[in-house]
Amino acid sequence: MVHMSAPVTVIRNCAWAIVRADGEATHSYRQDIDVAFSEEGFLHVGPAYGGQAETEIDGRQVMAMPGLVNIHCHSGDEPIAKGLFEDVGTAALWGNALYEYSALVDSDADAKAACQIVMLADLMRSGVTTHLDIAGVHPHWLPLAAQSGMRAWLAPGFREAAWRMEGSHRLDFTWDKVRGRERYQQALAFVDEARAHPSGRIDGVIAPSQIETCSEELLREAAAEARSRGYRITIHGAQTMAEHEELLRRSGETAPQMMERLGLLGPDLIIGHCIFLDHHSWTRQRTRDDLGRLARSGATVAHCPVTFARSGMTLQTLGGYRRAGVNVGLGTDSYPFNMLEEMREALICSRVTAGSVFDIDTGTLFDIATTGGARALGRDDIGRITVGAKADLVLVDLSVPTMQPVYDPLRNLIHCAADRAVRDVFVDGRAIVRDGKVMTLDVEGAIRQLQDAQKRACRAAEQADPQRRSLKRLAPLSLPLCSP
Repeated sequence: MVHMSAPVTVIRNCAWAIVRADGEATHSYRQDIDVAFSEEGFLHVGPAYGGQAETEIDGRQVMAMPGLVNIHCHSGDEPIAKGLFEDVGTAALWGNALYEYSALVDSDADAKAACQIVMLADLMRSGVTTHLDIAGVHPHWLPLAAQSGMRAWLAPGFREAAWRMEGSHRLDFTWDKVRGRERYQQALAFVDEARAHPSGRIDGVIAPSQIETCSEELLREAAAEARSRGYRITIHGAQTMAEHEELLRRSGETAPQMMERLGLLGPDLIIGHCIFLDHHSWTRQRTRDDLGRLARSGATVAHCPVTFARSGMTLQTLGGYRRAGVNVGLGTDSYPFNMLEEMREALICSRVTAGSVFDIDTGTLFDIATTGGARALGRDDIGRITVGAKADLVLVDLSVPTMQPVYDPLRNLIHCAADRAVRDVFVDGRAIVRDGKVMTLDVEGAIRQLQDAQKRACRAAEQADPQRRSLKRLAPLSLPLCSP
């Protein structure tokens, strides 16, 4: 039997390429090079590729960059939450909308697939090739992740307590440890199913949902089980001041302190958000120990600035986390599921809260969104363009008006063009986006389902609200609606 090598694609005379070879401390630019790849990975990165190629791409108006790695997003209901709660929050909970408002909106079974498709499509069109999706298990979750062509780490969340709002002034918890244990066992079964998927692009993650909604016993057990099976772990921690104060009430600890005591901290742990540490100006502590604690452990912070900035909350400061030695990756959390917009907001928020333009630069931010995320997932073969790495890459169209004139194309992409300049996206050498169009999913069909899905979710929210408020009170329009 004759072995047939995989078809090769070569980008000829690539105007700009962002390359990071093994052993190099940072990404760097290359100009006017050839980049050859196949499903086996990157084959050539340099001048004048002389091998066989079935497909050639003219690279004279292209920047090639590694695919972005999103280590924290939620497909379950966020796409139908658009336009509802951006201008509201609970004053007694530091203005956060999570507990009183966002928790009211959930997609029903008929909308789960549409929500996931819309999220995946938005991520792909913003240059994401790898994502970690924290959601509830549903029949379409694994098949759609595979169909998308992306790399997927699927994290079925489980918890023993549900948030309960008393009026609009107090957060309480309703505990059901039996149900929590059932969800935990379901999650263990699902991650094994995800890892066994024949695509080789999918894995599972053990995901106790929030540090304050799981008992210490379950947190210890889940971490031990994940490590015995070789899975990554992710958890929401230090994400709100309400959670921060609740942990102080229970144990007198911050989230990293509790995680350290319980044995959760380690290089296989990804902590969602990790904003309210002991150095944050909103907290009561006057110590600065948490960043060192995280750095020593090797744990990763999944930074998702946009959704928190909408509520007036920022991480203080992203550059400071990096300088302390903490590994940081980037995520989108909720809509708009646009990693390039997330990168821009991360840079702006960090400079504002640090009070310095020098807090973080564009190159460091790009490292966070690529190799920082790859490191969190235990991978050194994604998030970089170099011979031998996986052929996950993005082609940016340098000719679009928002990319012109070209002096520093990465700055143009992040600060000006965003997803409007993303032309093609490849995973394992296969195009999943071509000329800005998603090739693997029925995006238009999913979008058509969202309007009705949002209407159903809004009706359910009115019924779920403990105060039985109407949608007009829960989510008033940003402008008055006048009769004709």
